Amino acid sequence: MAMSLSHQIGAISGTPVAAEVGGVSSEGPASASVSALWRTPGPNLRVSVQNPGPEIDRVSPSPPLSPVRGGMRADLTVAAQALMDSPFTTEEYSREREYHVGGGALEKEGKKGVPVYVMMPLDSVTWNHTVNRKKAMNASLQALKSAGVEGIMMDVWWGLVEREAPGEYNWGGYAELLEMAKKHGLKVQAVMSFHQCGGNVGDSCTIPLPKWAVDEIEKDPDLAYTDQWGRRNYEYISLGCDTLPVLKGRTPVQCYSDFMQAFRDNFEHLLGDTIVEIQVGMGPAGELRYPSYPEQNGTWKFPGIGAFQCYDKYMLSSLKAAAEAYGKPEWGSTGPTDAGHYNNWPEDTNFFRKEGGGWNTQYGEFFLSWYSQMLLDHGERILQSAKSIFENKGVKISVKIAGIHWHYGTRSHAPELTAGYYNTRFRDGYLPIAQMLARHGAIFNFTCIEMRDHEQPQDALCAPEKLVKQVALATREAKVPLAGENALPRYDDYAHEQILQASALNVDGDADEREMCAFTYLRMNPDLFQPDNWRRFVAFVKKMREGKDVHRCLEQVEREAEHFVHVTQPLVQEAAVALSH
Repeated sequence: MAMSLSHQIGAISGTPVAAEVGGVSSEGPASASVSALWRTPGPNLRVSVQNPGPEIDRVSPSPPLSPVRGGMRADLTVAAQALMDSPFTTEEYSREREYHVGGGALEKEGKKGVPVYVMMPLDSVTWNHTVNRKKAMNASLQALKSAGVEGIMMDVWWGLVEREAPGEYNWGGYAELLEMAKKHGLKVQAVMSFHQCGGNVGDSCTIPLPKWAVDEIEKDPDLAYTDQWGRRNYEYISLGCDTLPVLKGRTPVQCYSDFMQAFRDNFEHLLGDTIVEIQVGMGPAGELRYPSYPEQNGTWKFPGIGAFQCYDKYMLSSLKAAAEAYGKPEWGSTGPTDAGHYNNWPEDTNFFRKEGGGWNTQYGEFFLSWYSQMLLDHGERILQSAKSIFENKGVKISVKIAGIHWHYGTRSHAPELTAGYYNTRFRDGYLPIAQMLARHGAIFNFTCIEMRDHEQPQDALCAPEKLVKQVALATREAKVPLAGENALPRYDDYAHEQILQASALNVDGDADEREMCAFTYLRMNPDLFQPDNWRRFVAFVKKMREGKDVHRCLEQVEREAEHFVHVTQPLVQEAAVALSH
């Protein structure tokens, strides 16, 4: 049965539709329906993955506002054309932004404003190497372009492209999706996703690491991140073996490098024109961090402090060498044993408590310096490779940093420490990251931009606004461009206003010319296309593009966007009637 375009758009992001079977996991091989994520010590590597439920994204898992449900979905192909014919669009949204690369900064050739990108569904490419829900995708891209969106962000999954054998790459689906973006005049931020999809906040499908890599982990479980209780995490290969030939004769960094080089060679004709940014995955959820707060099987729940991930033999070998070099060999056999469990709070533990906590001792400084430096060195190695591969190709390199805002108001900042960010009341943990990125001319991409402090649980001392401010100051000092993402799906004006304010980078009352170099909106899904949400989103994009020097309130811009609603309302009703027959 043919599906109307409104129904096709409803199929985006894995929304169940009886007439169509879509989604990566449903089309995958038998091994794709289970996930090698967490286990207790034992012979069986894989454990089943629970459906995480409604889409929440991968980083900052505080409770989202309830998204608006119900209502009719527009036939967006026709609606988009109507919008493009309207005065609201032709005058305001026909401008194309041209970028050029220079000196570690993304310059907008004198143009103010922040370009908005939209994340694609995680399962945009199927196991059969085709575009998932192609007609819905095409209609949606046309709608995004009509709304003035600069481009899209898409995950390019290692586990899909190099699935069967080392060095064998199948770019099917991605080539088609990139051509679709080009056809609609959309720029692309391509994410080199070297992590597993499944088990993180918002993971709506399961894409394991390449089968041959999983086979190697089965032979040597220490290739996986490990906690002090012996549980393994298979989302991303432990950085402890970055430089060891443990993957069928190649090091993990060589595998990542070969993948990026193959991507460059295959899509060189699109680099700098359609593909304008390469975001390099460096850990779970694509972020430069340790997998310290995994939701899989209830291991961690917000706002737990998480757990250190340094107990595989490769990490322990490095710790032993560091302790000996420090003159304290007795510190090299284990990480902190009094740092509590995943769901403890700082004051529940001897290591993280504010008074006399181990984090604020000579031992704590030694361990946390080593643990965070290992993460920085990991980022450095991969960035060196990425920079050489994409040099002079007209694209920027970016790295995603997690917005870990819970317990930020405590002295120890325990959740940040277990994730590898050595940020405490007495130490700036984000400046070293920003400086490392600056050395390679990379963009600092940060999340939780939409959040306000008072929206979060006060007993957990959450402070996303203060965290964003700290990061903005660190990137300013390091002279590195800052880009943003929202951590949770939000469609309300209150969240949009917060993003507008944060993206202006007016920190410490500073009114300089600096703005975020880009903002990526999470995510293209059915809720985004509901009429009220879509109207607010169109106005939000317009306001972002105007920049911080245009002093018009969001409500005024929204009133200008009302034309869109009036034009499309009859089409929505017509689609609803067609669907009911």
